[in-house]
Amino acid sequence: MKILRLAPLCALLLSVGSLFAAQSYIIVDNQTGRVLAGENRDEKRQVASLTKVATGMVVLDWAQLNKEDLTQMATVSARALSSGGINPVGLQEGDQLSLRDLLYCALMASDNVAATVLAEHVGAHLPNTQGLAPIENFVSHMNALAHTLGMARTRFLNPSGVDNNSESLPFSTAADIARLTRYAYSEADFPFYVSQESRVVHVIRGGVDNPFELRNTNELLGQENIDGVKTGRTSKAGECLILSSERRPEVQRDGNAVQITPRRIIIVLLGSTNRFGEGLALIKQGWAVYDQWAAQGRKIKSSQTL
Repeated sequence: MKILRLAPLCALLLSVGSLFAAQSYIIVDNQTGRVLAGENRDEKRQVASLTKVATGMVVLDWAQLNKEDLTQMATVSARALSSGGINPVGLQEGDQLSLRDLLYCALMASDNVAATVLAEHVGAHLPNTQGLAPIENFVSHMNALAHTLGMARTRFLNPSGVDNNSESLPFSTAADIARLTRYAYSEADFPFYVSQESRVVHVIRGGVDNPFELRNTNELLGQENIDGVKTGRTSKAGECLILSSERRPEVQRDGNAVQITPRRIIIVLLGSTNRFGEGLALIKQGWAVYDQWAAQGRKIKSSQTL
């Protein structure tokens, strides 16, 4: 009888423990880069489709810098189709989509083919001093962005995050992906793409419009003020997740002076077996630590920031 009474408690302890099974994670204040918590945050790991945040930012930066219209159409090539990984939209060679819809496919539905089409199209228009093929040129700009952001322990090898080449693997760290995500949230358009629960995109096939409704792979949208960001999973990477949670800005008045402090935390977890359960727990933990830090005056040391 004692064993029977203890069994539910043991099961509960095991389930709670499983929430913190990620190989590495980090929780960051988006405004200042202050690290609120983390474990193995600088450990190099495969990050799967979290890579597509960098893909999206290279496209958005290019469009903004050159005043490019994201309604321009791109064509699915044979090479893009053979890129490997998931193709939830069922794209076929010769299909045409706008760059905007391709961004939705890549960032919301984690479509590898869409990410590769973006790279091939935009890579043909980016500066190319080395004379690389368009996709390789695009990836070089992804790595250049990583270098600019101080992502010293990151190497991108493709625009989708596939890691099925045993001879050479892409890698990053929880801390580096947090740096990338903070940068992404400085771009006005990026948060909108990753916050949508669903979106209809238009695939032009044989001159006929084929609407397709995407569903966001981020199951936590709307919970605990979560409004993004990106999921990822491969056999090498395990389950990976970036989450963003925003609270209303804090307003403090001192006479006629008003100080407004944006409040958003970013979490990155890599190598999980329960990314959504663990992610939700880390968001709750993150806000608890944030509140304590804020109550102490939001003191910051350079050694505590990204």
